[in-house]
Amino acid sequence: RMEGFGCYTLPTGTEYRGWLWDGMFHGPGELRLPSGGGYRALWVRGVPTQGKFTFADGLEYDEEKWHYCDGYDRRFYAEICSGFKPPGIPQLTNLDPPKIIPEGCYDCGDGFYNPKTRVVVDYKHNFLRNADNDEHEWILRTCRRAWDLTTEHKPKP
Repeated sequence: RMEGFGCYTLPTGTEYRGWLWDGMFHGPGELRLPSGGGYRALWVRGVPTQGKFTFADGLEYDEEKWHYCDGYDRRFYAEICSGFKPPGIPQLTNLDPPKIIPEGCYDCGDGFYNPKTRVVVDYKHNFLRNADNDEHEWILRTCRRAWDLTTEHKPKP
């Protein structure tokens, strides 16, 4: 079994760099995600005992002091760091410019979702996962889509 300091790449493209013992993550180590984010932790026999997740844009997750997208402050992290854009120039995602969504698909944060096939692919169109019913409903309800729905003003009869 693997022991000592090393690098291990999982089939998903996630890479672990850190200490191993008896084939398990053990000691300080970091999981680096293909999207650019990472999870740095102190591992004990494969289980993280303390750690911190950092998103690709540098935002660090803090379970106790998490104020980002909490319902009271709806700014993107880029807007918190750099301020708002001038009036009339929308910021649709944290990325600027936002990813162009393929026709008929949704942007679900880590890739594109096709509701007909129920498949999520990354932004390079590599397979990530099949969406279950809960994720399917959540994406349809909350995520940005490739088309715009406009509502017309209908005068009262």
